[in-house]
Amino acid sequence: TTTRHHLQPSPSRRLPMLFASLIVAPALLLTPSGSTALRMPSPMMQLRDTAAPIGTSTTTDTANYQGTANYQGRVVPTGRQQSIAQQARAKQAQETEILVQGGSLRTWSYRNPAVDEVQVTLFTEGRPLDADIELWHGPDNTPVKMRVYVENGEMRPFSCVVETPRGPNTIALRNIGQLEFPFAAKVDHLRVDRPSQECLYSSSTIQGGALRTYPFEPAVDSVQVLLKTDGRPLNARIELLQGPNNNKQVIELYTEDGLNRPFFCTLRTPGSGNVVRVVNTAPVEFPMAAAVVAFEINNNFERDAVLGGDVVVGGDSMQW
Repeated sequence: TTTRHHLQPSPSRRLPMLFASLIVAPALLLTPSGSTALRMPSPMMQLRDTAAPIGTSTTTDTANYQGTANYQGRVVPTGRQQSIAQQARAKQAQETEILVQGGSLRTWSYRNPAVDEVQVTLFTEGRPLDADIELWHGPDNTPVKMRVYVENGEMRPFSCVVETPRGPNTIALRNIGQLEFPFAAKVDHLRVDRPSQECLYSSSTIQGGALRTYPFEPAVDSVQVLLKTDGRPLNARIELLQGPNNNKQVIELYTEDGLNRPFFCTLRTPGSGNVVRVVNTAPVEFPMAAAVVAFEINNNFERDAVLGGDVVVGGDSMQW
């Protein structure tokens, strides 16, 4: 009995210990133990009071969402999300260019018969461009063929319109240059160039085996070329010359029907001394109509001599 009496605290010491336990108890309750932390449920998303969800199209859906009219949220069908993503990928594919390495082939297929024409654009980073362009319409049927050569694909990018009636059709681009000469290609059916009114109504006939030249002033930055027939095949060669026998751009063209599939392109003509030469490589029985007109004109071009410029006298360059 004496031992128990000494182990128990005296009444004067019990009161401070009671106050200390009351102060420490809230901190002990807020600190989770190890076993309690393992049994805690995973956090859940909570809704806040704002607008009602969207996507309720029927009466039943509206009734189901009446209870959550004061909460923030959005309900979008999964099929709609996929369609938006597919549209974004299709738009991105149309706006981006594809790099075609030397010796490789790229194709663009259009199964929709409503696509009647496409815009083909080829350019490089300043290197030469050498390509074959074909239109495939059915098995073993190539109604349009083109061979394109450009000396500088950055200064003079190639741009033409290929007619694609009665789909499905496929545009095939082949880089026939070496591996060191890649080019970027873009085929678009939404943004297609149109010939101007002057180009449509200023055509002249070029007989089979004949040629015609069209010189342009230095202020002309680009030229529109339109070739067509009355339904007969079209065989032509288009050359952009700058100086004597200096071909900056050459296009060899074949079309099985020059009426349903006419050829239209835009040629860049920077600098001076530009001449477009159109040759009808078909026999005399296959004439064609050609129109070559100026399209973009630089109005700020200086036609007069520039003070402080270089003057060539007898082949030597002198600065005044």
